[in-house]
Amino acid sequence: MNRISLNKKIIKVNQALLDYFGKPTRHGKRTEPIDMLIATILSQNTNDKNSYRAYKNLRQKFPNWFEVANASQSEIENEIKIAGLAKQKAKAIKNVLIEIREKHNVISLDFLHGKNNSEIIEALTKFKGVGVKTASCVLLFSMDRNICPVDTHVHRTTNRIGLVKTTSADKTFRKINENFPKKIAHSFHTNLIRLGREICLSQNPKCTICPVNKLCKYPQKNKSQPTQLKQNKFMLLDNV
Repeated sequence: MNRISLNKKIIKVNQALLDYFGKPTRHGKRTEPIDMLIATILSQNTNDKNSYRAYKNLRQKFPNWFEVANASQSEIENEIKIAGLAKQKAKAIKNVLIEIREKHNVISLDFLHGKNNSEIIEALTKFKGVGVKTASCVLLFSMDRNICPVDTHVHRTTNRIGLVKTTSADKTFRKINENFPKKIAHSFHTNLIRLGREICLSQNPKCTICPVNKLCKYPQKNKSQPTQLKQNKFMLLDNV
């Protein structure tokens, strides 16, 4: 699929998702990039509600990021354990904060402003524990860049629909974000996550009620009628 065709299909899928889920809400005020980076690290391999509670616990225990950087790893682990993988995440958070402080004398990502998307991703992924998805979430949710992060849901749904044919989330990210259609990254990303959580499940997808069924090229569509549909619309990174 050439780029023009891909963009046209992305726009069609986005509109179908908007018609079904509506436009995702966003905070009027953007979260600081450093806050978003830590929240996104906490969100890895867990659900949004648990990672949100972990983030709130951390902020309530430590009023600023300098105190987190100076805390022991076990102290950080204790506050974020509800998000799972506490040891791994606490180590990543502490290391990121210390590296930024040592290099810039402040704990801030203000040095990213003025850089393009590729430069920001390159800068952030140099930190241990920060991958392309985490870096791109900072770009979209905090810096308001028109870039679509790719998690397991976005990777699965875009491949099933037929927008891409890739073998990893990072490859999907690179393919999707080559000249991504303007001004729709947030709605597209967020509604694809809802699609993946509620309808396009990894097992037994609810294809008969899927809003993009007619656009979807998935060859193994589930034709059985779903017995129930659970809404899962809370998005951590729009609530930090």
